[in-house]
Amino acid sequence: MLRPRKMKFFELTVFKDDINTVLEYLGTNGAMHFPDSQPSADNKEISRIDKIIERLHSVCKYINTEIPPEPKEDVSIPDEASLELTEKLCSILENLKERELKAGGEKQNVLETLEEVRTFSKMNVSYKDLSHLSYLTLRVGHLDPKKHDELRENLKGRAIIVPLGDNDRILAASSRKGRFVMDSELKKIAFEPATIPENYRDVSDEMLKSLEDQLNIVEKELKEITGEKEKIREESASELVKLVMSWQIALTVEQLKSRLVITGSIYMLSGWIPQYLVKETVKGLFELCGGRVAIRSYNPDEISSVRDGKEKVPVLFKHGSFVKGFEGMVSSFGTPPYGTIDPTPLVALFYTLIFGVMFGDLGQGFVLFLLGFLSSSLGLKIMAGFRKYSTALISVGIASMLMGILNGAVFTNEDLLVEPTRIVSAAITGHPVDRALIILPMAEKGGSITRLFYFFGFTIGIGIILNTLGMIINIINRCILRKYIEAFFSRTGVSGLVLFWYSLFMAIRLFTGSSIKCYDIAVISISFFSILFVPVIIKSITQKKSALEHGVFTFVIEVFVEVLETVSTYFSNTISFVRVGAFALSHAVLSYVVFYFTETLVVSGPAGTIPAALLLIFGNSLIIVLEGLIVAIQVVRLQYYEFFSKFFFETGVAFTPFRFKNIGGTK
Repeated sequence: MLRPRKMKFFELTVFKDDINTVLEYLGTNGAMHFPDSQPSADNKEISRIDKIIERLHSVCKYINTEIPPEPKEDVSIPDEASLELTEKLCSILENLKERELKAGGEKQNVLETLEEVRTFSKMNVSYKDLSHLSYLTLRVGHLDPKKHDELRENLKGRAIIVPLGDNDRILAASSRKGRFVMDSELKKIAFEPATIPENYRDVSDEMLKSLEDQLNIVEKELKEITGEKEKIREESASELVKLVMSWQIALTVEQLKSRLVITGSIYMLSGWIPQYLVKETVKGLFELCGGRVAIRSYNPDEISSVRDGKEKVPVLFKHGSFVKGFEGMVSSFGTPPYGTIDPTPLVALFYTLIFGVMFGDLGQGFVLFLLGFLSSSLGLKIMAGFRKYSTALISVGIASMLMGILNGAVFTNEDLLVEPTRIVSAAITGHPVDRALIILPMAEKGGSITRLFYFFGFTIGIGIILNTLGMIINIINRCILRKYIEAFFSRTGVSGLVLFWYSLFMAIRLFTGSSIKCYDIAVISISFFSILFVPVIIKSITQKKSALEHGVFTFVIEVFVEVLETVSTYFSNTISFVRVGAFALSHAVLSYVVFYFTETLVVSGPAGTIPAALLLIFGNSLIIVLEGLIVAIQVVRLQYYEFFSKFFFETGVAFTPFRFKNIGGTK
């Protein structure tokens, strides 16, 4: 539980005909971690698949089809039939999109033209006046009726063609900026401009009727296109999604293939597999390839690049649901090196404990627990985005509730748990008490501030334990990594652990009235000598570097600074846990203030009931949101600076297997 899973280094030799099948198997099962390497340049197959995926994403967006972030189990690498279906569906939807864009542009032109013509139609103006409109450019003339459709198609979305009467006379209208295109197309198709009488006034009425007819035609076409789009969405959306996933898999496989070693018709793959998956993976590969695969496995210490420190073994931990909820807190700081102690279980335990101590309230803890449950897999879908925090919220909620039972607080109320606590305490000890733990002396008559100091001593005790565990982990890790000098002769090694605990032992003795003895000076001196001088002496012998190469004065200053830093680090890392008691006290004070004023309003009479309820709700909400956030940050800080600083001197590489997941979705 405190160590990562064992890893095996695999080398696979696969025929070219089987490589896609092998990579698809590995990607589906997520069993193999491939070392980083540079892809080969200018891969035409990757570029081709990229373009296909881009087309599929575009048409999926056009019919408003969501692409999930992960492929389903029935998705595989596309074959020729998939390619044909992809081309068919993309072509249909791209043509439909082009038709919709053209029809939409034509509708917009008709509407703009219709609006301006309607403006002037009621003014009974002449064609000469219409020809000077700010938006429109008008051309009236003769054109063979057989060529009307051709002209409309050529000018679609850029100009409007309006038949004037039943003969060959037409009116062409475009925007000012589109007049050059319109004139060019009219000239190509043998349009003959007509001479319009100076005071001719019937053109507006004819235009209005024709434009309204055209608008109806365009709107009907857009409605038909929308119907076609919905029909395709209903019939082909699932196929499109499957195709996107399939081509994404193909892209991932090709990207990996570009990093592999290939000789003729043979591919060579190498990567890391967790030991517990070795048998299953080997069996699956042999069955898949019909035995046409060569597999060799190695232990990490058999790999020269690992022994030389050039390559790091990926790290995969096995955690239960409780500990797994705190993995993100550790990974945000770093990944422990392979083979070393996994601090996640200790982080989960102490985070929960310290949060509960600092945020003790049965009601407020229940709110945190409820939020954690609602955001879990058993909770509400709307809160699924907070699922990674659910375990932590449930854990700290339970811890806060337990602490709330001990100090007798329920939504800041100090009276609700008094009777139950008296009954239980009388049954257990024979002496009834109002609450098992008193953090705030004023919360009970005759309360003594001595108890508060005991509580602060308890929080410092948590700090001593956490600091000690950090140094023990460092000693074990350094021995595992064969860095014995740091394991035994460093501030966080055996010498530092002896110095830390003997200093605590001396402090307790001095506090109880004892005096410093000769053996105290001897132990402290030996510990300091081991930390300050032994590593220097060993390096001087092994690396042939003089400790005084920068001069005696520099060496003395370095030693002096190291002594100060060692003493101040031990002291600050321990005293820092006083903040746990301080925040617990501030939480108790804030809760007492809310409870006091609420109770005062209730006692004042019926008029104070509603204000009291509002104050209770607001006060508890403020404590849960604001103080809860502050406490969470403070606990993280204690873990990072007081605990992780003892042993997290280097990081490893997280196990990230090649798999077809989280490949990205779109709408």
